[in-house]
Amino acid sequence: MPKQRTALITIASLWILTATLLMIATTAFSQTNAVQGNDFSQIRLFSEVLFKLKQNYVTELSDSRLIEAAINGMRREATGDSTFVPLEELGNAYEPLDLFAREYRRLLNDPQTKSSEKLIEAAIVAMLRSTDPHTNYFDAAAFADFTTSTKGSFGGLGIQIDKIGDYITVVSPIEGTPAYRMGITAGDRIIKVDGESIIGVTTDESIKKMRGDPGTTVLITISRPGIDAPIEFTIVREIIKVKSVPYSFQLDNGVGYIRISQFNENTTSELRSALDELETEGIKGLIIDLRFNPGGLLDQAVNTVNEFIGPNKLVVETRGRTRSDALHTRYRTKERTYPIVVLVNQASASASEIFAGSLQDWDKGIVVGKPTFGKGSVQQLIPLSNGNGVKITTSYYYIKSGRCIHKMSNDKLLSGQQVSESDLKKEDEENHNTVYYTEKGREVFGGGGIAPDIEVENDLLTRFGVDLRSKNIFFNFAVDYLVDHNHQVSKNPSITPAIMGEFLGYAEDHGISYTPADLDSARTFIENSLKSELVRKVHGDLESYKITLSQDKQLQKAISLFDRYRTLDEMIAYVENQKKLR
Repeated sequence: MPKQRTALITIASLWILTATLLMIATTAFSQTNAVQGNDFSQIRLFSEVLFKLKQNYVTELSDSRLIEAAINGMRREATGDSTFVPLEELGNAYEPLDLFAREYRRLLNDPQTKSSEKLIEAAIVAMLRSTDPHTNYFDAAAFADFTTSTKGSFGGLGIQIDKIGDYITVVSPIEGTPAYRMGITAGDRIIKVDGESIIGVTTDESIKKMRGDPGTTVLITISRPGIDAPIEFTIVREIIKVKSVPYSFQLDNGVGYIRISQFNENTTSELRSALDELETEGIKGLIIDLRFNPGGLLDQAVNTVNEFIGPNKLVVETRGRTRSDALHTRYRTKERTYPIVVLVNQASASASEIFAGSLQDWDKGIVVGKPTFGKGSVQQLIPLSNGNGVKITTSYYYIKSGRCIHKMSNDKLLSGQQVSESDLKKEDEENHNTVYYTEKGREVFGGGGIAPDIEVENDLLTRFGVDLRSKNIFFNFAVDYLVDHNHQVSKNPSITPAIMGEFLGYAEDHGISYTPADLDSARTFIENSLKSELVRKVHGDLESYKITLSQDKQLQKAISLFDRYRTLDEMIAYVENQKKLR
């Protein structure tokens, strides 16, 4: 009853707030003869967004800070001046809502102002952006696109992107897609599409520029950290239909391997099929690879965890200011007693963090790789009365041990704010001040992604390797080579000195220069990539993928655990021993 009463009071207060803004606007406009119906409709739109934001956001929001951001957004739109002006300097004599209405009236009469719609849109976007990078505003077309984006198929490149500061940045390439094959990688900044700069352009506008009819080409120019010159990729668009479990097979040592690329509506059924097939083969353990998995549907994360921990177990809670929900497993499943290792890295986010953290919390598997991204906030899509919509952060994820997945510094970074090394170190230290416990009493830490039980560095490409991949040398050479050799190649071909020499000559003919030192440092990568590309053309993606994994440092570490330990308890004992030695 108290919660219901509080909610009613809050809603009533917000309606009063909205009515107040309209009244202030009416008073302000009545002082001039510039009153128009459209101006009032725009004020109502702003009021509606403010109302829904205050009603639903995960934490309490300051009216002053929201209005401050909105006014600065309008000023930027009207005058082009990006200088941020604190609310105190805009007018101490007025309440925030009064000040907003007066600034709106003043800017609307400014000859530089294009329209009332542009002013209010700028105010709304700036106000939402002041909260976190995942709380956004959409016009009617974009809102419709967003709500249907998880269904159907489209002609595209196959990348997960986000806007970091002014840059559209690759979060993760999707396996089996044109972008993945071309070597576009997490962290790449897309600076041009077909020669047109997209720096400062919204995520939605960028997506529209990159999508198109299947079979058409698009020129993508990227800026890659550590490389001075921009890199260009000419990519042929394809129908993007992402398989949630693209690969599952038994490794040479009898351990099963399952790759989950994202959590979509088919993940649970695809996982069950993969498990049935592998268990029929008699696997002695299982590696689940969630690296570069950006997440997806929450219910699918819960249902896949269900496969390993059984029914009636808490997986995750979503805790917000106005509502909290607990999600439990529901289905009876077969008991799986073999050891499980979950692979993660910095691009494992959201639902994949729930999966990895849940197996860790329930002591059903150990986690290997690098600390995950820390995307543990929940957004709700809310339609507006004019057909537009907002996406608002309403809660955070907390897994069974009580750990919050969300890493707060990510919100600042994704908003383009500066975060120092000392800030990150302080955040990490604070996260380790609170100890949580797994089902069997192991200590774990939260507040910023999932920390692996065993940390293993990623494989890094040299500049020479980057040049070869970005210019599609492996792909193009393989096409020509197989034409000359009648498409005859085994599933595990040897890269002879003659083939290597032919490849290097081909690379030089296509503008790739290198030194003997470059070749020495990249030789293993080149041989493995050549094998993989030749095999892909003749024997398919699966056989090619197996070759790629043969040089995967993190996977090889996971495999070695099964060679040393027969049970999960033995692996956990090893992990705990290693902690004591640190």
